Amino acid sequence: MRLAFISDLHGNVHALTAVKRFLSEHIVNQVIVVGDLVGYGASPGPVIDFVKREGWVTGLGSSDMRVAMELGDRADRKGVADQVLGWTKKMLTPEQVDFLRRLPPGGRIVTPIGRVRYFHGSPHDPEARLDLMAQERELEALAETLGARVVVVGGSHVPFVRVVGETTFVDPGSVGLTLNHEPGADVAIVDCVGRKPKVSLHKVTYDFASSAFDIMAWNLPPVIADVIRTGRMG
Repeated sequence: MRLAFISDLHGNVHALTAVKRFLSEHIVNQVIVVGDLVGYGASPGPVIDFVKREGWVTGLGSSDMRVAMELGDRADRKGVADQVLGWTKKMLTPEQVDFLRRLPPGGRIVTPIGRVRYFHGSPHDPEARLDLMAQERELEALAETLGARVVVVGGSHVPFVRVVGETTFVDPGSVGLTLNHEPGADVAIVDCVGRKPKVSLHKVTYDFASSAFDIMAWNLPPVIADVIRTGRMG
């Protein structure tokens, strides 16, 4: 069984289109989106429609939750992400918001090598952040609680793999706003065969200049366009 994990699409339809093309050249049994379809990028509606049309298994991300749920505005949240989320709410149709609202916080997949668990932040809270650099005993305890051989999380925008004991922890990185100092869209492929999973991380090239242009055309914060072009913040 071969699974493809993508995360943090962030309204970047140019990157997502390239990822679909990449996956068509790599036979996978299932594509799983680990949350954050919206936020930052200029095409939140088309990205939601794209994922829905493809029928990819999808979990709820923190940005998705902020857009779809009535959580209330916080006076202390005035960052770039919050500016774009406010704009995103105005751009989506009721049907697109409802799609986000119905997303589960995560899920599990039974594979030949054991259970795979995925969620955006933590098992029950998309806004939390699982520290994959935590001490081994913390991750071992989590893996035991989840009963998982593979744990996939999102939110950092940086591709990462770490093996702790019998469990492999994976962050696919970000399709729409990678932060690993190289522009492109991140994809993680997990081969669930043999005695242990094999993870490969991929950087997919796409027309990031067009994505950056869209940011400027919609008068969104220019820093987002800079990150798209460079793969780095600041």
